[in-house]
Amino acid sequence: MSPMKSSSGLDENIAGMLCYLFTFVGGVIFLAVEKRSRFVLFHALQSVTVFGLIMVGHLLCAFLPLFGPLLASLLSLLGVVVWLLMVVTSLQGKWLKLPWVGDFAEKQMRHL
Repeated sequence: MSPMKSSSGLDENIAGMLCYLFTFVGGVIFLAVEKRSRFVLFHALQSVTVFGLIMVGHLLCAFLPLFGPLLASLLSLLGVVVWLLMVVTSLQGKWLKLPWVGDFAEKQMRHL
């Protein structure tokens, strides 16, 4: 059985993976393009949210004199781990919901 196709013409799992592969930008692109696949929309929303929060966290770390660089390093490590995990699981066609962010993405998807 072949995977479902998204509005972009790509298989859902490939489109879902691309949402994470290009982090924040990939999510924004698929939010603009995707019209019917709930799988792709969920992963696009989750990607925009999680990587948007990581970017904001990096900006806020710049204002912390002593612990800012350490926190920024930890955020970078967290970002790489989340990125790898989500690229692999979405490519496998799984609906891995990240804590807090996944719930937020799911609620937002209902409004689309």
